Amino acid sequence: MSQQQAQPIDEAQRQRDEQMLQARMKTIRRKLLVLSGKGGVGKSTVAANLAVSLALAGKAVGLLDVDVHGPSIPKLLGLEGKQIGVSGEDMSPVHMNDKLAVMSIGFLLPSGNEPVIWRGPRKFHLIRQFLTNVAWGNLDVLVVDSPPGTGDEPLSVAQLVGSPAEAVIVTTPQDLAVADVRRCVSFCNSLSLPVAGIVENMSGFVCPNCGQQIDLFKKGGGKALADEMSVPFLGSIPIDPDIVTSGDAGIPFIDNRTNSLGAQAFADVVGLLLGQQTPAHASVATENQGKEDRRMKIAIPVQAGRVSMHFGHCEEFALYEVNEDDKAILGKTMHKPPSHEPGALPRWLHELGANVIITGGMGQRAQQLFAQNGITVVVGAPAETPEQLATAYLNGALQAGENICDH
Repeated sequence: MSQQQAQPIDEAQRQRDEQMLQARMKTIRRKLLVLSGKGGVGKSTVAANLAVSLALAGKAVGLLDVDVHGPSIPKLLGLEGKQIGVSGEDMSPVHMNDKLAVMSIGFLLPSGNEPVIWRGPRKFHLIRQFLTNVAWGNLDVLVVDSPPGTGDEPLSVAQLVGSPAEAVIVTTPQDLAVADVRRCVSFCNSLSLPVAGIVENMSGFVCPNCGQQIDLFKKGGGKALADEMSVPFLGSIPIDPDIVTSGDAGIPFIDNRTNSLGAQAFADVVGLLLGQQTPAHASVATENQGKEDRRMKIAIPVQAGRVSMHFGHCEEFALYEVNEDDKAILGKTMHKPPSHEPGALPRWLHELGANVIITGGMGQRAQQLFAQNGITVVVGAPAETPEQLATAYLNGALQAGENICDH
């Protein structure tokens, strides 16, 4: 009898936990999961500098380190020994500045020499707790530094964060690394996780004396893999000795050497992720420019006055220009789409300046093409008017359901 009574209580608690997780994830506009098929490719360095670059571009950024057995983020950002705050069930992340907040299991360990000897279920619980109970606030982007491979932690994060989420996959040029990353792309495809792009790290060596770049490990493996797997290529990060010394010193490289080839490479990656024609990695010079950076365009396919359940079968697209700071709709235009051919609509909406598309359903290949054009995809939208959906998205209140067209 006691077991029969306990089951409804457990189910009720599970539902409450799920509601808390979904509510927290709705306050985050975009999630970037930094993955790699193998260790030693500099994934954590890329994740840390990517997060710093996004913050320098004016975005509100969270950086979550779920590499349970090897948390590197506190060391890379000079945050070792920092303490998190706790209020009830919520944990406060460590703030590097007013744009970047960081959470890592490294903040919870008594020392940097303390090993974490956990099995899968306990790791899953920790990752879920980080996603549910960390008080990030409203974020433009959450960057998640995942451990290498396609095991428990990457799988848990991909399943828990929900849409819109994308993968940024890090490789090095060698054939062995590229082969592992090929499996990582297949892992993303099996989870219907769009790949925002591949970054080739350690791509050539920058001489500290003359600045010349020398290809130590070959070059172009990441680009060739991106072409082979039909995913975007975000760029190449050279081997720069300053990246190593900055990481050891706990100083973000992108902050320390903004004029170097490596820093510019990170800026180019961010520029592509944000869908900008020119990379943006420095602070905006004027107040008016700052406001411009906070504008975006939301595209919504419309059929009979409501969102189309499939973006490719709509009568027209509503394009809303919005101000993210004021959460206000600044204008609306309607556009007749071109003929529905592979890749045509993502290119067309990119040319119109769209940053986000909200639809009822979209296939995996189409999501990849939109990501390649710098457009965030939100699927599972309810059958409401486009203005209702645009307003709900701006306020973090969009109730997205299942992808009804995931073919």
